[in-house]
Amino acid sequence: MTTDGVDAARLDELLALATSVAAEAGALLLDRRPADLGVDTKSTPTDVVTVMDKRAEQLLVDRLRAARPEDGILGEEGADTAGTSGVRWVIDPIDGTVNYLYDLPGWAVSVAAEVDGETVVGVVEVPRLGETFSAVRGRGATRNGVPVHVSGCTELSQAMVATGFGYAASRRARQAAVLVEVLPRVRDIRRLGAASVDLCSVACGRVDGYYEQGLQPWDLAAGGLVAREAGALVTGLAGAPPGEDLVLAAGPGLHAALDALLIPLAPDRD
Repeated sequence: MTTDGVDAARLDELLALATSVAAEAGALLLDRRPADLGVDTKSTPTDVVTVMDKRAEQLLVDRLRAARPEDGILGEEGADTAGTSGVRWVIDPIDGTVNYLYDLPGWAVSVAAEVDGETVVGVVEVPRLGETFSAVRGRGATRNGVPVHVSGCTELSQAMVATGFGYAASRRARQAAVLVEVLPRVRDIRRLGAASVDLCSVACGRVDGYYEQGLQPWDLAAGGLVAREAGALVTGLAGAPPGEDLVLAAGPGLHAALDALLIPLAPDRD
C-alpha cells in the first residue's frame, strides 16, 4: 500500500525516526536547561536564539544523519544539506524560543519529513505539556496516539482564533492594526507564541482557527500536516498556498468566513 506514491513501510520508518528524535530533543531541552541560556539575537533584538536551540538542532541533525545519511536537512539554526535520497527533514529545535526563555510551556520541537518536496510525516513534541502530536499524510493526526479532529465551529462570532506577531516593530504595528479589526468579530484571540503549537491547537480543537504572517518552512511543515490531517484547511489568503505571506488554518465550517474577514484587512502585507 502507498500514500501518494510513498510506500507504507517507508512512511512508518520516517514516522518512527521523527518521533524518536523529537522526543530526545525535547528531553534534552527539559532536563539539561542551563541557568545561563546564552541568549543572542538574530533579525531583531526581540528575535532570540539560545545555546539550547543550537544544541537541540545539533542533536537532531546528528541523529537524522546517523540513521539516514543520504537525506537532506533544513533547520532553523542553519542546517541546510540537499541530500540525494529524495527525503528532506525540516526541523525546528525550539519553536517558541521566547516561551522557552521565559519558562512558559508553549514551545515545541518540530520535525517533518518531506518526500520529493511534499510533507508526508510531521511530529510536534510539546514537552512541558507532555504531548506529542503526529501525522502521516493520508492517515490522520494524533495526540499521544489518540486521533484528533478540528472543532465543528461554523460561526465566526463564536470562534476562538489564534495568531502570532513578527519580530520587526513595523510589522507588529501593522499586525496590531489587523487585530483591532478581527477581535470584535470573533469570540476571542489567543497568542500562544509558537506556530507549530498553534497549528496543533487547531488540530485538536483547542482553538477554532489560526492565522499568521511570516512563517518559515520549519514553522509550518510538521504542524501544518498535523492540522490538515485533523481536518483543517491550511491555506494562504484568498486561496493562495500557505507560506511566508500568510498561513490560515481552520476547520471547513469556519475557514471561508475567517478568510473573508481577513481578505480586506490584508494581513499578508506589511
